Amino acid sequence: MSSKFLAGILLSLFLAPMSSNAQPKPRARDLGIPFEGIPGPWNAITDVPGVEVGQVTLIEGKGKLVQGKGPVRTGVTAIFPLGKTAENGVFGGHFSLNGAGELTGMAIVQEFCELHGPVILTGTLNVGIAHQAAIEWQRDRVKNPDALYNRTLPVVGETWDGFLHDVFGFHLRKEHVFEAMNNASTGPVLEGGVGGGTGMACYEFKGGIGTASRIVTSGGKTYTLGVLVQANFGRRRQLLVAGVPVGKEITDLMPKEGQTGDGSIIVVVATDAPFLPVQLDRLARRVALGLARTGSIATNGSGDLFLAFSTATQLTPAETPIDVQMTRDINPFFRSGGLCHRRSRD
Repeated sequence: MSSKFLAGILLSLFLAPMSSNAQPKPRARDLGIPFEGIPGPWNAITDVPGVEVGQVTLIEGKGKLVQGKGPVRTGVTAIFPLGKTAENGVFGGHFSLNGAGELTGMAIVQEFCELHGPVILTGTLNVGIAHQAAIEWQRDRVKNPDALYNRTLPVVGETWDGFLHDVFGFHLRKEHVFEAMNNASTGPVLEGGVGGGTGMACYEFKGGIGTASRIVTSGGKTYTLGVLVQANFGRRRQLLVAGVPVGKEITDLMPKEGQTGDGSIIVVVATDAPFLPVQLDRLARRVALGLARTGSIATNGSGDLFLAFSTATQLTPAETPIDVQMTRDINPFFRSGGLCHRRSRD
């Protein structure tokens, strides 16, 4: 994945609205920031055919954190590789750049090279409720018992929103997760302080959800590569935009002391190219190159966890033989994928 792709995503995060009610702000590309590649129609992970995203944002109160009372700055983001009504799975791959975080279900992805059901992103202390809600939601909708069994260990990723949010108040409810999953759709994706990224910071700016896509030509065919990130990491002085150390020049409006830490980032990569699981592992590793080109050093306490999937091969619940294709011309995806790291909206 290309680092400029990721850089654009993150810069867009800084430009993105603080809540789902805000008017969309211009993306980095709209401001003339030079990013490589051709984005899809929405410049979002939903440009990959079949992928749907739903989000719920919880914002209540302000002022000093009081346990159990707020303020509330949290939410949930749901990503469906084949749409919320699908019962088939897809090939998946994974890479952990720094493991001080959680992305549940990765043992299954690593062992079987498969991803079944949605990917849920939220705050750290919401993982339990999001995990349970994902199971319940699918229990009530997935009719095939084998498909349901494949979804009993869902993928839930987290980053810490405890600097801006009353995490020990446990404000996220199962109903919020249900709503995000029910609302999942194709089309534009809200970015910034929304969904699972509501309470996040990135390079000591407001962080959150970001997304981008690229049109990729490989082996004479055209495919789409999309990325969605939940960004909550980095120090201002480290920030690079298109190779320029802008973080060192933007020294005002710094967050209050105690509101920054090592942070984390979850990156979800989607493509409709016919990749085998080992190729998806390789693609996920390239995210680290894009992350570095935005200035990140993957600090000791950071959870930098990456998941990649391909929608080209659908895995039915029945354990019957399937026909699998693969593209061998993978370098164009490596070039585009590293672009995808930054928060979003390039």
